[in-house]
Amino acid sequence: MERGLLWLPLLAFFIGLAWIGWREFQKVEAYQTWAKQFDRAKYDIYAVLGQKGNALTWGKPTRQGPIDLETFSLQSVESIQLQVNGQPASLENPPAQGRAALEFICRDRSSPRSIPFTDPSLAAKWGQHLLKELERLAKK
Repeated sequence: MERGLLWLPLLAFFIGLAWIGWREFQKVEAYQTWAKQFDRAKYDIYAVLGQKGNALTWGKPTRQGPIDLETFSLQSVESIQLQVNGQPASLENPPAQGRAALEFICRDRSSPRSIPFTDPSLAAKWGQHLLKELERLAKK
């Protein structure tokens, strides 16, 4: 009897872990449905991001699908900067760890748009890709 009671907290832990995993699975499934409309998309626990042509759409992932969606055009972007732990970082050589964000300085807005990333290297790859898109738009 006592041995059975000792296993009870472990059972509760595994049930909790399974519940957390199920919730995250539902977020990913909702993201995959949402991401089908974009040419390029990313998912992490902080934000979802999708690119369709010159338009970027980002928001917060939930089990029902992304919320607080915001869309803006790359044509309104003046510059893109990588921030890691609140400090500017290089897109070519990002730090290995830290909480990253891409900041978009736009002509039509006084404050920058900041899209969070969990991985600085992924943020840097997105930043480099979007900078190439900005250069392509400037040549037109």
